[in-house]
Amino acid sequence: MGYEDMDNWFTIDKVDADTWIISEYRHWEETHCYLLNGQERSLLIDTGLGICDISKIISGLTDKPVTAVATHIHWDHIGGLKYYPDFYAHAAELDWLRGGFPQPLETIKTYVVDRCDLPDGYDIDTYEFFQGTPSRILHGGEQIDLGGRTVQILHTPGHSPGHLCFWEAKTGSLFTGDLVYKGLLTAWFPSTDPKAYLRSLETIAVLPAKRLFPAHHSLDIHPEIVPRIRDALRQLELDGKLLHGSGTFDYGDWSIQL
Repeated sequence: MGYEDMDNWFTIDKVDADTWIISEYRHWEETHCYLLNGQERSLLIDTGLGICDISKIISGLTDKPVTAVATHIHWDHIGGLKYYPDFYAHAAELDWLRGGFPQPLETIKTYVVDRCDLPDGYDIDTYEFFQGTPSRILHGGEQIDLGGRTVQILHTPGHSPGHLCFWEAKTGSLFTGDLVYKGLLTAWFPSTDPKAYLRSLETIAVLPAKRLFPAHHSLDIHPEIVPRIRDALRQLELDGKLLHGSGTFDYGDWSIQL
């Protein structure tokens, strides 16, 4: 099998006639990307690891012009941006797209190959951390009009300085990126901010979300998890533990490493 064999790398799930989930289950992070089709154009939220060409999948799911947007500039979310010159990113992470990411490429490569069923013939030495200039710089509060479909951009730092969530009020859909998912949440990197993480959870907890769409792991996730995570972090803050080095805290279907 060559490493361009899309059928074996990506898993595609249909949410509705205009919304698709493209997942990378062969990597331990199980990254989910989301395609939102409007009447005039499409929005691709995250582009995965970049090991295989996600654009070949997307071209089969929409005939509209595609804008890609990164929830944040981490390796497992930006790999396919190289296929989309029209892409958006938050202002706080532009330096990471210019060679300033705070971890070396060799370290990132270890994350990519760890617990990953790499396609036959794939050479990890060819892996690159995407670098580029966004066609639009985001700050939070913007709206993206796809034609009959509007998505609001929320700046939700904590996991990273420029982390974004995406809110579609009409359908009650909240795309949470790495802010909320089932499993081990990451807030221990030097570029994370546990207190900002809590503030971002406060922001999204007030939304009348009907469905959550996380960037990793189980898709069987419901809006009630958001206030649970928020309340747990509130208690950690009260206990003086919402800071780097406090350890890992397990709450059953989710945990957080600080």
